[in-house]
Amino acid sequence: MTAFTLDLSPILTLTREQFYQICAANPEQQLERSPQGELIVMAPTGGETGFRNSELNLDVGLWNRQQKQGKVFDSSTGFALPNGGDRSPDVSWIPLAKWDALTPEERKGFLPLCPDFIIELLSQSDSWKLGQAKMEEYRNNGCRLGWLLDPKHKRVAIYRPDQEVEILQAPKVLSGENVLQDFELNISFLWE
Repeated sequence: MTAFTLDLSPILTLTREQFYQICAANPEQQLERSPQGELIVMAPTGGETGFRNSELNLDVGLWNRQQKQGKVFDSSTGFALPNGGDRSPDVSWIPLAKWDALTPEERKGFLPLCPDFIIELLSQSDSWKLGQAKMEEYRNNGCRLGWLLDPKHKRVAIYRPDQEVEILQAPKVLSGENVLQDFELNISFLWE
């Protein structure tokens, strides 16, 4: 997903409440907010990326439907991260305990937490470096397992707490490890 960042600091620092108001007034737009209050505007994805995102969400969703261990979210779900940023990962998952701890009001808005599991899928025009920075932000906010998928260069970066990032070249399968127990994702379709 191609994105550009608007630095609004010459006139204001965009607060979370102001960001919510902008999102409500522009529901057709895909927006995020950095911890510094910058507005991030993302263009819609193309057909290949949209198809790949859909397949990834489907696979995680089917696993979760069988396991009944948590909730799966797509890229239109906002998360109010502890560091002050507001992000929308392509695929995310939280355990039921986190969902159950939310009030009905919290469930309606941007979820005030960081997902335990995240997938970010780079489109043809996305930057690996910016994707890595976003994944570090998730990890620093409590994400327990994150996958940055780069079909263009046939690589995956795996993010875990307190570990070096692991880079794999064109793996066929990724494991949910101890976060998504018994989950294996066949991603060979990304490299075709």
